[in-house]
Amino acid sequence: MGHWRRLFPTIMRLLLRWLRLCPRWARGHRSAQLQELWSYSRLLLKSLCFNSLCSSDVVLDSVFEPVYWLVDHFTRWFGVLFVSLVILLTSSVVLIVYYYVLPMIISSYPTPWIAWHLCYGHWNLVMVVFHYYKATRTDPGHPPLIKNDTPSVSICKKCIIPKPPRTHHCSICNRCVLKMDHHCPWLNNCVGHFNHRYFFSFCLFMTMGCIYCSVSCWNMFVGAYSAIEVSPCDPSVILLKSYYQTPEPSFSFHERMFHKCIIYVWVLTSSVAVALGGLTLWHAALITHGETSVERHINRKESRRLKDRGKIFQNPYNYGRMQNWKLFFGVEKCSHWLTRFLLPSAHTPYGDGLVWEWSVNRSYPTAI
Repeated sequence: MGHWRRLFPTIMRLLLRWLRLCPRWARGHRSAQLQELWSYSRLLLKSLCFNSLCSSDVVLDSVFEPVYWLVDHFTRWFGVLFVSLVILLTSSVVLIVYYYVLPMIISSYPTPWIAWHLCYGHWNLVMVVFHYYKATRTDPGHPPLIKNDTPSVSICKKCIIPKPPRTHHCSICNRCVLKMDHHCPWLNNCVGHFNHRYFFSFCLFMTMGCIYCSVSCWNMFVGAYSAIEVSPCDPSVILLKSYYQTPEPSFSFHERMFHKCIIYVWVLTSSVAVALGGLTLWHAALITHGETSVERHINRKESRRLKDRGKIFQNPYNYGRMQNWKLFFGVEKCSHWLTRFLLPSAHTPYGDGLVWEWSVNRSYPTAI
């Protein structure tokens, strides 16, 4: 160990002496050689990895590709778990309402209100169950895998097939989806052309059902929360109250279960009403403007690009607010608002999802 301690300073002195004796032109020549070698290495790397389509977005996509892969695979496998969770939570609320809430409504409410609760509650439940089942089981629609005369706007880089307008690739399903909105893990399915109406209707009626349960159970929730706010079974509470007032009567098992179930229903339905209500409003705004979630992002980028050039972007699939809703729900006459919107209906959407009519005549195309 002592030998290395003496040898290290000697080596350092020899190195410094060599640098002093080394001519300056030689050092400059070496630095120029190193700089030239570095420039050549960068040029070689760019020639192997760079093309005219490269940008910062491509670099970020490449860097985060492992993260995307993990998210896609986890979403694919957890989709069944999320669907089971939706069914379990919805079933628990329905059972509690049938076992606790409805008997109290029938025994204490006047006849008109009983009829209202029975009719509205069962109608809302049927609409939720029907649209959730159809949203999960209906194929969103895919472009044909063989060549045909269908117009296309590009070629999918992953499927290597022509992509019709409004078609996008789902990395979770590993397929292109017609008029793709997004992949919903709560449905374990993509939301596309043929099940977009079912998805939105499920969100709408589920939000309405949660608001209905939350409002209907409010008085029961206040009473249940007041009953269990301070547990009468706590010995310290009973001892303290014995000096000042008569202790509260202990609740039976059935009453305690009633209080907990009412609190559970109110908290769950109120939370879902807020979260799902926000999502429903967002999709309602998209439908009003004739867009999907994917197109919203693309159209914003296109709007900024054209604005820099002094032009105004127009969505070619925006047919007007009312007409957008009619096309979305498949309403062709006034009676369809009842038979196709307010009642369960399995009618197919307008068009085949492959060909779309433009709402305006323009001399330049838009990347959608």
